[in-house]
Amino acid sequence: MRVSAPLSFTALAAAGLLLAGCAAPAPSDDAMPVVPTADGQFTLYSGRDEELVQPLIDQFTEDTGIVVEVRYGNTAELGALLLEEGDATPANVFLSQDAGALGALSQAGLFTTLPDDVTSAIPAGFTSTDGSWVGVTGRARVVVFDGERYTADELPDTIDEYVSDEWNGRLAVAPSNASFQSFVTALRVLEGDDAAAEWVSALAANSPQIFEGNSQILTAVDEGAVELGLINHYYWFAAAAEAGAENMRAQIKFLTAGDAGSIVNVSGAGILSGSETDADALEFVRYLVSEAAQQYFVEQTFEYPLLPGVAAPEGLPSLESLITPGLDLSDLDDLATTQRLLADAGLI
Repeated sequence: MRVSAPLSFTALAAAGLLLAGCAAPAPSDDAMPVVPTADGQFTLYSGRDEELVQPLIDQFTEDTGIVVEVRYGNTAELGALLLEEGDATPANVFLSQDAGALGALSQAGLFTTLPDDVTSAIPAGFTSTDGSWVGVTGRARVVVFDGERYTADELPDTIDEYVSDEWNGRLAVAPSNASFQSFVTALRVLEGDDAAAEWVSALAANSPQIFEGNSQILTAVDEGAVELGLINHYYWFAAAAEAGAENMRAQIKFLTAGDAGSIVNVSGAGILSGSETDADALEFVRYLVSEAAQQYFVEQTFEYPLLPGVAAPEGLPSLESLITPGLDLSDLDDLATTQRLLADAGLI
C-alpha cells in the first residue's frame, strides 16, 4: 500500500528532543540471542520522490516477495514526523533525500546500528561514521541556467557571487527542499554560522524566485521563465536523456570543486531502532547498496553510485573530483539551526 499524505511542516528543531530510555536488564545465563524475524512486509517512510524510487521498490518486492508499505513525503517533513512519533512510529526504514535529516535522526537516537556487511559496502566519506545509516547515492549541487542567454563561462564559479546585485531577481531556489537546506548547512560547517547567515540574508534581499523543488526550477529555466537556479545534477541529466541535451534550453554548470555550492550530498537509509530485529527491513537496506540497485540509480535516476565498481552515468565529472575537503557529511545533522536561519530571513 502506498500512502502519500500531506504533512504540516514542522521544523527539525525537535532534533534535540530528549528520548527516554529504559535500562537494559542484567544478562543471565538463560538469555537467548535475539534472532531477526520476517513476516514478509515492512513500512518505509520515503523522502525520495515516488516516481524515482517506486520502480526499484517494485523490483525488490518481485525479487524477494517482501511487500513494502510506503509513505511518501518531503524529507524534512518526514524527519520531523519521525521525531514526533519516536518509538511509536509505524516506520521500519527511513529513506532520505539527504544526509542532514539522517544525521538529525541519528543524533536523536532513532536509528539502530546497521551490520558490518552493509556499512562497509560504501566508502567512508559517503556514509555515516557510526553505522547508524548508510549512503545510497551521490548527488552534486549545480547551477542550471538558460543556455540561450548565457554560456557556462559567463557565470560565476562560486556560490557567494550568486547573491550579488548583478543577479537580483534572477536566481531560483527551493528553500524548503532538503537538498537546499543541506547545502546551507554545509555552508555553515565550511565557513561558519556568521558567513552562512550573511549569505542567506543577501539571498533573501536579492528577490530570489522561490520554487517548491528542483524539478520545478529546471522546468522554469528550460521554458525561459527563469534565468538560472540551484538544483541537484541528476534532474538535468534525466531530462536531457529524455529530450536530448541538444534540445534543452536549460544547461548546467558545476561550481569550483570545494566550494559549498558544489557539495556532493548523499541519499541514504537507516533502520528505526524499534525495528532492529526486522529481517525484512534489513533485507531492503542491504538491497539498496547492492549492485542491482546501484545500477538502477545510474540508469534510471542518473545519480552517482556509491558502491565501488559501479560506473557513474556518462558525462558526469568523477565523484572524486567533486569531494569537498574538510566536509564530513555526518556534520550536516543540524538542520534545525539552518531552518531557523531560513525562517528568520523569510525564505520558509
